[in-house]
Amino acid sequence: MEDDREWMYEGRVVNGMFSNEWGDKVDEFVAFALRHPKCVNGGTAIRCPCTLVKCQNKQFLNVETVKVHLYKNGFVPDYYVWIYHGEKQVHQRCSSSVRVSVSETDQMVLDNMNHTTYHRMVCDAAGPEFNPDEESNAEARNFYDMIRAGDKPVYEGNSRHTQLSAAVRMLEIKCRHKCSQAWFDDMSNFIQELLPQDNLMPLDFYSTKKLVRGLGLPVQVIHCCVNNCMIYWGDDSDLNSCKKCGHARYKQRVRGSGNRLYIRKLKVSYKKMHYFPITPRLQRLYASTATANEMRWHSEHHMEDGKMCHPSDAPAWKHFDGCFPDFSSEVRNVRLGLFADGFQPFGQSGQQYSLWPVVVTPYNLPPDLCMKEEFMFLTVLVPGPTNPKGKIDVFLQPLIAELKSLWGVGVQTYDISKRQNFQMRAALMWTINDFPAYSMMSGWSTAGMLACPHCLEDSDAFRLIKSGKQSWFDNHRKFLPINHPYRRNTKDLIKNRKVTKQFPGVRSGDEILQDLNNRGLRKVIDVDAEVVNAAISKTCGWNQRSIFWDLPYWREHLLRHNLDVMHIEKNVFDNIFNTVFNIPGKTKDMYKSRDELNKYCRRPQFAQNLVTGKYPDVPFVLNKSQKKEVLEWVKKLRFPDGYASNLGRCVDENKLKMFGMKSHDCHVFMQRLLPIALREFLPNRIWEPLTEFSLFFKQLTSSSLTDEELRNLDEQIPVILCNLEKIFPPSFFDSMEHLPVHLAYEARIAGPVHYRWMYPPERYLRKIKHKIMNKAQVEGSISIGYIMDEAAKFASFYFKEGDPTIPLKDKRNEVYLDDIEDDDMFEIFKPPGKAIGAEGKRYLADNEYTAAHLYVLMNCPEVQPFIDLFVTEKRKQFPNLNDEVVNALTEQEFPSWFEKYVCS
Repeated sequence: MEDDREWMYEGRVVNGMFSNEWGDKVDEFVAFALRHPKCVNGGTAIRCPCTLVKCQNKQFLNVETVKVHLYKNGFVPDYYVWIYHGEKQVHQRCSSSVRVSVSETDQMVLDNMNHTTYHRMVCDAAGPEFNPDEESNAEARNFYDMIRAGDKPVYEGNSRHTQLSAAVRMLEIKCRHKCSQAWFDDMSNFIQELLPQDNLMPLDFYSTKKLVRGLGLPVQVIHCCVNNCMIYWGDDSDLNSCKKCGHARYKQRVRGSGNRLYIRKLKVSYKKMHYFPITPRLQRLYASTATANEMRWHSEHHMEDGKMCHPSDAPAWKHFDGCFPDFSSEVRNVRLGLFADGFQPFGQSGQQYSLWPVVVTPYNLPPDLCMKEEFMFLTVLVPGPTNPKGKIDVFLQPLIAELKSLWGVGVQTYDISKRQNFQMRAALMWTINDFPAYSMMSGWSTAGMLACPHCLEDSDAFRLIKSGKQSWFDNHRKFLPINHPYRRNTKDLIKNRKVTKQFPGVRSGDEILQDLNNRGLRKVIDVDAEVVNAAISKTCGWNQRSIFWDLPYWREHLLRHNLDVMHIEKNVFDNIFNTVFNIPGKTKDMYKSRDELNKYCRRPQFAQNLVTGKYPDVPFVLNKSQKKEVLEWVKKLRFPDGYASNLGRCVDENKLKMFGMKSHDCHVFMQRLLPIALREFLPNRIWEPLTEFSLFFKQLTSSSLTDEELRNLDEQIPVILCNLEKIFPPSFFDSMEHLPVHLAYEARIAGPVHYRWMYPPERYLRKIKHKIMNKAQVEGSISIGYIMDEAAKFASFYFKEGDPTIPLKDKRNEVYLDDIEDDDMFEIFKPPGKAIGAEGKRYLADNEYTAAHLYVLMNCPEVQPFIDLFVTEKRKQFPNLNDEVVNALTEQEFPSWFEKYVCS
């Protein structure tokens, strides 16, 4: 039989007549059923699959009657799999085969199964590659247990919930609200008291987990060397000791002393990691109608006005498509991003324990779904308590092996939106990490004078004489045009120095790979890697050969590892704020920096006074009264709800500083507040470069970018950094002040920054941290919680409100515009929010009323034609007016003009 069975629901009636082609297909269906004696009653009767309530595959009728019913009523909905007529393949709502061995009892289950939403959920969860043995195994039993639970009402007479739907709904509520197992058990006991005694509601969390275990996805537990030397996986799975350090794999089975000896019954490894295969998780994106269509968005949307709003609009994506047209020709193939970061599960004051989750996320999805928590897949859980540092590649081996398989062979996957199978392949586009983890992933050291992974050995960093720290001062003139006057400046930067060299550009993947091969660097998983790499790393910035080079396509990427704008922006802001506010211990304007300042620059006005022994004040540092005024202003600031946290809580008025600022607080302050806060207190020659730096980050982090805008930023940032170098001492410029020079290039190559920074991963790590219920078994606790969360989220797609594009819970002041049905109301009065707290009334002052009146007029789409008319009249009356004057006249005269125009 052919796989495409859309004909069952299309083309039955054509131009008011029954279609002959459709009739021929019905004859083929009947012939197929008659070829399976077990599904035929009395030799000529088969189950009628029409839509009549008394039929629907329940009663047997002779074949001619069945044909008449089908002509008249059509097939029962979603009957793409002819399981009642001899087909032993359970399809996912159509022809994709989920082959199971069906015993007589299980066949009865299928025969009585109504095709409800939760039955479809079970079939989707089984997946197209579900292949038990000839006899029903444990996995098949889970499948049929859930089908049976989907047929049984939670108690007699309840038509809203079955045993299965109630279980998955309770589980989803637990995961969404981060409730404990004790809460779940108590709530289940309370619900038992409310329901009739013969109800089928699960008794506790254990019984619920047991019922829905078939919805969970696999996890592999792999033993590791206690020193992170190797994992017991693949060819090394049978070893009993580490092949590098010789440490035993298992703990001693005999423990104690004297008469208190006891023997462990099971072998217990010293350390183990958890690996969550990504293949079944990617397949589930195509198994659910909630996400299958969205996975093709990247190929179906088109750029508007040359603006990049998604990585698929960027040159890196298109270059990869050009290099591998066979991969890009199937738009359902998956592009992945990978990020890894560590966190302390016990907090800063608890036990020192470093846990490193490795997470992948698909980029096929549209902007409103891409990088969301629901589509981030925990893949590797690198165990603690120590930081893996350069040995993280040891734990990435299973992931790299699976990525190679997904690239070379792929996996047969069923796309429920198109009702067809396809061979799904996947490719890793890049990694996203903070700067220390960048070194772990790439193999290039991000410490020292060669820290920049774009400049590589072409860095001009140097070590300061007094402080001994590395400085990137005067390291940016090589990025300027060859005839730029700053290149010939011998006074304001490093004295008596002209710059003629040019930045050679970012190296290609082939060039880097050739360099690694020539140097003879080893992968960390090689036996002799530690000795060989230690010797080579003394002469270059490479520490090791990254395991990502094993991917056959890795060398073709234009960008393999991303610089994290989030942490770079935070560090830049911290340096600027701490220096301008002269925070003790954090300022970059220290005594040592003053001592060495004139060894590099000509700034004698800032040298030490030999008579008094004091250093003169510098113009970029605020005095006490100015600091106090800025902090009082910050403390009174109020932002729109959800825009930023309360910065007033970070103000310390006694020590005149700000403390406890998170990365997003620094992001908002750097881009929105810094130019305003310093405008009245710093000279223009200092304030302007700082403002330009602020605007650089603001434009860089826009949600949509054009190539022209990014090229302009790429040209502006070296000039901005050179202007800052004229102001601040060399000690101010560490690697974080240098890295912004490469950020515009990365955005131009890979697309908008918000798909490649650490804000979403950092929030996701917080979610993972909340899954730790047993602090004695951190990794296992996270693993169990994550599997349950996956099952609950998958089940939620089948709830009526399960669309992942809709937030699960409205924010406290959020109102959707769809809720407002008054079509005559002006757009500006359709509020996107609601009042917080008790309502109050007061009269507006005259200036407040004028400002509110002007705001309403200028932001109301219905008034815009009248604004255009007013501007046209003014330009006719005064032809030489520029835009600035026209805008000022509009604000001053339009309200009164509009009132006269309407009244007349």
